Amino acid sequence: MKKVKKVFGLLTATVLIGALVGCGGSNSGSSSPSASASGSASASAPASAEKLKKITIFQSKVEIAQPLEDLAKKYTQETGNQVEVWGSAGDAYLTQLQAKLTSNQGPSIFSIGPGPEAAKFKSYFYDLSNEPYVKNIAPNMDLKEDGKTVGVPYGVEGYGLVYNKSLVDPKNVTDLASFTKTLQDLKAKGKNGLSLSQEAYFLIGHIINTPFALQPDPQAFIDKLNKGEVKMADTKEFQEFGKFIDAIKANTINPMQVKYDSQMGDFATGKTAMVHQGNWSYGMFKDYGKLGFDVGMMPFPLAGNNKLAVGVASNWVINGKADPDEIKAASAFLNWLFTSDTGKNAIVNDFKFIPAMTNIEAANLDPLSKTVYDAAKSGQTIPWATNYFPQGIIINDLTPVAQEYFLKKDMTGQQFLQKLDAAWAKASK
Repeated sequence: MKKVKKVFGLLTATVLIGALVGCGGSNSGSSSPSASASGSASASAPASAEKLKKITIFQSKVEIAQPLEDLAKKYTQETGNQVEVWGSAGDAYLTQLQAKLTSNQGPSIFSIGPGPEAAKFKSYFYDLSNEPYVKNIAPNMDLKEDGKTVGVPYGVEGYGLVYNKSLVDPKNVTDLASFTKTLQDLKAKGKNGLSLSQEAYFLIGHIINTPFALQPDPQAFIDKLNKGEVKMADTKEFQEFGKFIDAIKANTINPMQVKYDSQMGDFATGKTAMVHQGNWSYGMFKDYGKLGFDVGMMPFPLAGNNKLAVGVASNWVINGKADPDEIKAASAFLNWLFTSDTGKNAIVNDFKFIPAMTNIEAANLDPLSKTVYDAAKSGQTIPWATNYFPQGIIINDLTPVAQEYFLKKDMTGQQFLQKLDAAWAKASK
């Protein structure tokens, strides 16, 4: 089989690779700035532009480091105001960020992930609720603390069932019964109906999000699970999830025999009808040239769910402990980023993000990214409840249980849930 180059999107680069190997940056050992939009007000800056205090930006995503530095220079050219971009720090980002903030070194704007990461730094967040650009954030995609909007999303990504339109009709995959029948019918035709793969997030980390996300309050449910007040094995959405997993085990190729490359390759060549993946997977198909079929993405239909899992891996926040003039300048930059033609173009074409803002149009998106973009704009989404999991639990605790389940032919979905509960209880102590 042709081996596919691994290209991960924002979600996997931030969550999976960061957890497994780390993304490392060229400046990860330095706390000094690496680049700046230098010089005083540009001769081309509008005469009426307000002169604002110089700001600094520190962020974790290595992939946008250079485009962000380029954008900072354009901001100076257009407004006359200065922005200094500090080199992204890869794995060392959170450590360096904490050191800078606690020593009052800045930055003015920094990036932060949702969940435990945001909780750790929430005392530094400036309340953005009344800033003009906030009204354009897609429904339920802003970072909130205590009911206030404190972060603006980088962009969105989403996942669900990526499917071959010539083999699967989403109208026939709407619940457990129709999902199971689809897998059985495809198996009878010599096709692998659905492929998971052996890597932690592609085996269990993403697919288990759905039963959590369908709880009335996912974060509260996770808090209760951490305290031992609820169990997955006793909760109806998880009980049905166990039946879905049993259907996958009985009717598809064992995911412990499948790696990400071969999962993508078998889908691209028509051997597999569906994969549980995200919009980032579309880039993997380029190595196979023009596909002989159209590709779509539909929700994982647990409990009749008809919404994609869409979320944000990182957010822009303003340092609320900076002085008022610096905060004003930082907010002016974010307003320019999300409302100017230059800023909006950079988000889509330079950063390669799926916009999380309703005022930013995204032309020429691939079919999977377009599906995620439309879902985010309409609010037809379920959250990434996994953001609120105890740190490291997917890789260290849930994945070994999933591996055991798929390797033991006689283990049932209900037993799988019981073992997940036991692993969770041990991890959250």
